[in-house]
Amino acid sequence: MIRRLLPLFVAFAILGIFAWTLVFLYKKSEARPIVYETTHAERRDIIKKTVAPGAIVPRREVAIKPRVSGVIEKLLVNAGDPIKDKALIAEIRIIPNMVSVNQAEASVRSAHISLETAQQEFERLSKLREQGLVNQGEFAQQQLAFKLRQEELDAAENNLLLVRVGASKKAGKVSNLVYSTVSGMVLEVPVRVGGSVIEANNFNEGTTIASVADMSDLIFQGRVDESDVGGVKEGMPVSIAVGALADQRFDGTLEYISPKGAEKEGTIQFEVRVAVKLKPDATLRANYSANADIILDRRDQVLAVAESAVIFDGEKTFVEVENPPQHFERRPVSLGLSDGLWVEVKSGLEEKTSIKKQDPGVGGPNPAASGARPKR
Repeated sequence: MIRRLLPLFVAFAILGIFAWTLVFLYKKSEARPIVYETTHAERRDIIKKTVAPGAIVPRREVAIKPRVSGVIEKLLVNAGDPIKDKALIAEIRIIPNMVSVNQAEASVRSAHISLETAQQEFERLSKLREQGLVNQGEFAQQQLAFKLRQEELDAAENNLLLVRVGASKKAGKVSNLVYSTVSGMVLEVPVRVGGSVIEANNFNEGTTIASVADMSDLIFQGRVDESDVGGVKEGMPVSIAVGALADQRFDGTLEYISPKGAEKEGTIQFEVRVAVKLKPDATLRANYSANADIILDRRDQVLAVAESAVIFDGEKTFVEVENPPQHFERRPVSLGLSDGLWVEVKSGLEEKTSIKKQDPGVGGPNPAASGARPKR
């Protein structure tokens, strides 16, 4: 009996496998439905801004330079030290110029000779005056000449002393001592003890001994591209991100826009300066690199959609609203301010409305060309 039914069982098994295979192949070949990505209209802040790269710098940085040439003998400050106005910074050992010393010595000898001659003539006229042989006018004239020769000798001796040691007999200050001209912080001391320095004069800017700045008054100094400078105005609020302090931002106010642009890397850029509002718990250092977000316009808590969901058809704008699920209809909307990612919706949508995302380049009126991103 079993032997008779065995072929029948085998036949049914083969038919079952064949049917299952047909069903499996049919389902596999059947196209899966497309599920489009959607987004929602929501309330958010829209901020239109331009970014200006630059750095944090002191508003006023002063380079302290010597008034005489020589060699640094003492340095009394280091970078980072606080300093007061008129505080001593360095002492300079003057290396006399032999030509100048020789000229100064010659001037002293000449002044001595002139003084001796004037003194002899003055003494002679004084004796004659006592005898009544010289009038008062002639005597007064010689007395004046004698005093002038005394002043010339004193000036020549002072000049010789200045050339040799950098100080005079009557001066209250010694020229080989370098003092700070402002209060603040020492930012840099580019010289070392034993190094040579050159005096500042009409023909030479001199060697910088130290740079001093008030670190409580800082500004952001940066550049704005010419395509954005037209919308930038003095007094605009600015948010500053410092590269070294990534978790903190500083507020500021735009206070200067250069009237003249400068070419940089093939583009015209305009210098801007921003007054930085410091924080008590944050330390800013000179020349920190930073980016300033200059806020051109803003809308607070307005209805907005992702700009990638908007279809642009000439001067008209649309979105594809979902109703019912995975069925979309095009709806015109009126748009406002955009920050490049989100755009304000003035009319045409309600909050939480579900709309279809669009791929880049969408904007034509043909829904079949909408290029929605499917999930498979």
